[in-house]
Amino acid sequence: MSDAQFGLALSSALLWPLLLALRLPLKAALAPHGRPPTPLDGLWCTAPLPALALALGLGEGTLTLDWWLLGGVWALDGTRGPLLAFTALLWLVAGTYSLGYLAGEQARAVAGDGAAEARLTRFALLWPVTLSGNLLLLVAEDIASFYLGFAVMTFAAYGLVVHSGTRDARTGGLAYLVMAVLGEGLILAGLLWGAGSAGTTTLGGLREGMLQAPGGAWMGLLLWLGFGVKAGVVGLHLWLPLAHPVAPTPASAVLSGAMIKAGLVGWLATLPLGEPGAGQAFAWLGRAMLVAGLVAALGAALYGVCQRHPKAVLAYSSVSQMGMITALVAMGLVAPALWPALSAAVVLFAAHHGLTKGALFLGVGIGEHPPRLPAWLLWTLLVLPALSLGGALASGLATKWAFKSVLYDGGHAAVVTWLSLAAVGTAALMARTLWCQWQGERQAREDGLEPLVAPMPMAWLATLLAALTLPWWLGEGLATPGWPPPAELPGLLWPLAVGLVLSVVVWGVVRHRPLRVTWRLPPGDLWWPLVRAFHALRRRGQARLARLGRAQGAWVAWWVAREHDAVRALDGMTRGEAWLRRHAAVLMMVVAVGLALALLFSAA
Repeated sequence: MSDAQFGLALSSALLWPLLLALRLPLKAALAPHGRPPTPLDGLWCTAPLPALALALGLGEGTLTLDWWLLGGVWALDGTRGPLLAFTALLWLVAGTYSLGYLAGEQARAVAGDGAAEARLTRFALLWPVTLSGNLLLLVAEDIASFYLGFAVMTFAAYGLVVHSGTRDARTGGLAYLVMAVLGEGLILAGLLWGAGSAGTTTLGGLREGMLQAPGGAWMGLLLWLGFGVKAGVVGLHLWLPLAHPVAPTPASAVLSGAMIKAGLVGWLATLPLGEPGAGQAFAWLGRAMLVAGLVAALGAALYGVCQRHPKAVLAYSSVSQMGMITALVAMGLVAPALWPALSAAVVLFAAHHGLTKGALFLGVGIGEHPPRLPAWLLWTLLVLPALSLGGALASGLATKWAFKSVLYDGGHAAVVTWLSLAAVGTAALMARTLWCQWQGERQAREDGLEPLVAPMPMAWLATLLAALTLPWWLGEGLATPGWPPPAELPGLLWPLAVGLVLSVVVWGVVRHRPLRVTWRLPPGDLWWPLVRAFHALRRRGQARLARLGRAQGAWVAWWVAREHDAVRALDGMTRGEAWLRRHAAVLMMVVAVGLALALLFSAA
């Protein structure tokens, strides 16, 4: 592919979603009076198609734009290509899924329901804008373009989270927005500090400059935490279990499958991973990332199995899986020599998790609106992505072997053990998800079945097929070990077996001896103590302000009283002055006589 063709293809991939976003206002302006346009249609779903064609066409190159911001540099290489491919594919199938998922709302909007029309119009506008930001940050090499894409994606996605307008949606949107602003502040601080110190406008120059800068590790800490808000780093993950369950199912799929990977992309683009010159300056940051990743992988699994809604369980599963990816990225700082081989495994892990988690989220909607399939076949298809995420099938098995083989060869068996324990939690989370779906699917099947040839089932099946066949159509471009030898299968599959056995044991105990639980662990975990602490501080602040107001009132009253005393004194002086004026002659005589007597006595 020539430079001109690459530039045209890349520009088309980024501009096409924006053109589709502008199409809706134009359709509304040209539509006959009283007939609102249909926001979602087949053309609207094609927003990610140019990006997918570019990524699957294996087009690599660099596009330089001197007129763009501080000088744009957009590139596609061996790492960005696979990330762009699975991201665009997930957006494509999720957009197609939206046609069926929001069909009822679209029918109400066309019938004249103003609220439904407003929600659907907002969704149709913000969906391609969010996609455009996601695509831009994946191909951007200059700092300005990267941050622009990241910010556009982050804040446009807020409208997708609060789509329903319910109280839970507003709560999830608030948590999302608060954490997003916090993350954007940290990212902007790290980027400006690093760019100013290195005197560069590109991400590659930023990475090199961080190695030479005196405070390079602190710049890396800011960037890790800032991007960690999006990636669900423990302590910064609060928005995920609150935003994912309340968003529409296709939005949840791209939030958890694609947009959450923006944090990983930020780490890959800015941190000096695999650089021998990082040394001890960044080793402590790598160890902190490793511990945080393992804590998230294990803690989110323990908390997630206590949830009741399948999308909340899947949200905590995303926190757990991203914790595992965080631990793998940390090894690029702890053991830089492993990173060339480990980076390919991380990219494969990201693609596997994105498409598999997308299939699981879309499967929740399928469970709520089951198609005309035999129950055994439907549940077989719903179980397949769960098994893959647990590392026992297709892309999950290939991904697990990809990073475990590298860690074993590097002498980091302890890290493998901790990741295997996290995989036990993943198996339990998948069992919990399927159990929650099974309870809801039974009621949905009684209410009626949906046609099989419809946008929702077809998009879900396409996602499932793409996720299961990922190593064949995407893994060839990555330098991964491939499939594990048969002798390694027991070591790879035991976490799934342990997780399933524990789930069955707990289910049997609870079934025969129901627990009387008067409390439950709500989605959002740390968010609620923080909210209560905020309200407590606000009440204390209001009480102190009230006391300050009362003290101020007493102080003002005291001065008013002094003012009254002063006024009375001035009135007395005014009356005395008037009396002196009336008796001035007599007083002058008295003074004169007094002076005369004083002189007389002094002479004597």
